[in-house]
Amino acid sequence: MTKELRTERSDDLFKEYVIARIEKHGERFEVLVKPDAIQAIQDGKPVSLEVLAIDTVFRDARKGTHAPVEKMKEIFETEDPIKVAEVLIRKGEIQLTTEQRREMLEQKRRAIVTHIATHAINPQTGTPHPPQRIEIAMEEARVRVDERKGVEEQVKTVLDAIRPLIPIRFEKARIAVKLNAEDAAKCYGDLKTFGAIVQEEWQKDGSWIGVVEMPAGMQTDFLEKLNARTRGNVETRLLKRGGAADKG
Repeated sequence: MTKELRTERSDDLFKEYVIARIEKHGERFEVLVKPDAIQAIQDGKPVSLEVLAIDTVFRDARKGTHAPVEKMKEIFETEDPIKVAEVLIRKGEIQLTTEQRREMLEQKRRAIVTHIATHAINPQTGTPHPPQRIEIAMEEARVRVDERKGVEEQVKTVLDAIRPLIPIRFEKARIAVKLNAEDAAKCYGDLKTFGAIVQEEWQKDGSWIGVVEMPAGMQTDFLEKLNARTRGNVETRLLKRGGAADKG
């Protein structure tokens, strides 16, 4: 269903949405998008109608003039406003206020820290780094986060910058798990949430034995979750970790 541009767009609309713009072959194309959705879209998530003020591509959003359909077809090979919007958001210029840009940078920084804390460990101890330690290392290394680039795209650069300051490596962990029949039924979904079940066997008594592979930084949360769900009635054993130091 097509969204309609509200009559108060000249004021309120441009407080709620920002302009994503691109210029190609002398033509300008603009869409109005929610600022808090930009990071997710730049990280590879699809554009949906919900993040746009209206499913229309403008030549000038503030004046309300629409982009010519024939030019959209010629330049983007589609007249679908959602597909054109995706190009504008990923590759175009985002018209952010100073406050919006500051908030987007902070969201991106937090997302990068979370990604690294989830996937990396201290190879000297075999344990995950707390997010605060990663944040401090980023500050000491004077890491500059780019609000226009995706999280995974920046992770390798950040790792290279902080590795001289803290021992850190991306690894996978494999954990063997044994659950009784009652706990297996309620924990099976949790197992799949944390990682991939690479081996499993249901016993005749209904108990479950399996191996779960996950980012090494998640193993502490995984074990805490299982212990909480089973009230400690679970058997686990770390089998191995596999290095992937330069992956983001």
